[in-house]
Amino acid sequence: MGRRIPQEKKFISNLEIVDIAEEGKGVAKHDSMVLFVERGVPGDVVDVELMRKKKSFYEARVTKVNRPSAHRTEAFCAHFGVCGGCKWQHMEYAAQLTFKQQYVENVLRRIGKVDVQDIEPILPSQHTRYYRNKLEFTFSNKRWLTDLDEVVPGESMDALGFHVPGRFDKILKIEHCYLQADPSNALRNAISEFAERTGISFYDLRAHTGALRNLIIRTSSTGEIMVIVVFAYPNQEQIQELMGFLAAEFPQITSLLYVINQKKNDTIFDQDIHVYAGRDFIYEEMEGLRFKVGPKSFYQTNSAQAYQLYKITREFAELTGDQLVYDLYTGAGTIANFVARSAKHVIGVEYVPSAIEDARVNASINGIQNTEFYAGDMKDVLTADFVQEHGRPDVIITDPPRAGMHPDVVQRILEMESPKIVYVSCNAATQARDLEILASKYEVVRIKPVDMFPHTQHVENVVLLKLKSEWI
Repeated sequence: MGRRIPQEKKFISNLEIVDIAEEGKGVAKHDSMVLFVERGVPGDVVDVELMRKKKSFYEARVTKVNRPSAHRTEAFCAHFGVCGGCKWQHMEYAAQLTFKQQYVENVLRRIGKVDVQDIEPILPSQHTRYYRNKLEFTFSNKRWLTDLDEVVPGESMDALGFHVPGRFDKILKIEHCYLQADPSNALRNAISEFAERTGISFYDLRAHTGALRNLIIRTSSTGEIMVIVVFAYPNQEQIQELMGFLAAEFPQITSLLYVINQKKNDTIFDQDIHVYAGRDFIYEEMEGLRFKVGPKSFYQTNSAQAYQLYKITREFAELTGDQLVYDLYTGAGTIANFVARSAKHVIGVEYVPSAIEDARVNASINGIQNTEFYAGDMKDVLTADFVQEHGRPDVIITDPPRAGMHPDVVQRILEMESPKIVYVSCNAATQARDLEILASKYEVVRIKPVDMFPHTQHVENVVLLKLKSEWI
């Protein structure tokens, strides 16, 4: 935690924003100070309030824009600035892409010592609004009040929406969200209004009381809809009342589910799923392949852009139909099953057993017979004996979590000496760290950033590495 700034040192006027930091804040310098400025856009000249002093920098927020950057634009969402999502709405999309590309170049060069002069242009997202296929909302009996809210005596303080940044117990009531297409907004608002009208209590995030806890809405490219209502301490009458209302009011729901979660954390991965109506899954589709997505399944949240990402991955792999492919951190096997038609055999490895079950089901659904999947900690599964049994891969595809690959996994990859590695990452910094280690035997051949999450600082990056000639 940083310490608060004393009152007399709170404000700086006419500060120029000169860059964007890795976490998406504007960067400015004043005397010998480095400032990270919330909602600052490079080119802005602003007045700021200093909020916190950290070890080597200050945190600040814009209080007035004196001269707007050419990249600055009006945010389209009424909740911008309070809601924790879409933090770059105030920046033109073309500029967002520029700064994401620069970020990837900078971290690969600085951390990974990678030559980035031939990096390919970032692939823009096909959609910049309503692009997510999954959103999770929280019920709370203590809604966040903005400066514009007027509290009316006796008015309900219930809210269904998103957490306010830094406040686990406060929820911003969302009227309209631009992240997920219809009927997402209609569903959320109807549930909130029905619950308030019928007296079904909203959850108290501190006291852990109340009936309604979370709402998860999943949509798919096939037009199917999954709705999961998470209850904490309801009675069966309330469950039947709310779920019956949803079934009647929104007959287009393909999968209507509910969960009773009485734990103090929100995860439902260890909870039973109850089917109220329809199936317990929905389908996604990609190039004629169908993927079964259940309430606990992982699937890339931008369906259209996931297809583009997987096509780039397949292209980088340069598959000709006779290669053995290892797909590390395979998740639900989406990439493995997607590239299987272009490979001789694909082996997927993933830590989460339920994801591996999804991968096997998806292979079966599509009649794919040249994939096999293994569950377990990557560093424990991917041993010399495993490689001896299954063969040295011609191509390794790896798509690890944000923390990157475990050092033992990187060393095993170096020992395998696969001719090609396609490294997909949602965190270019940890990717760069791993690339520096892999550089002892591999050279980076292609780099392609992909924008999966418009109006945020997040960016995916795909790198093709080839084994150096002296190791072939």
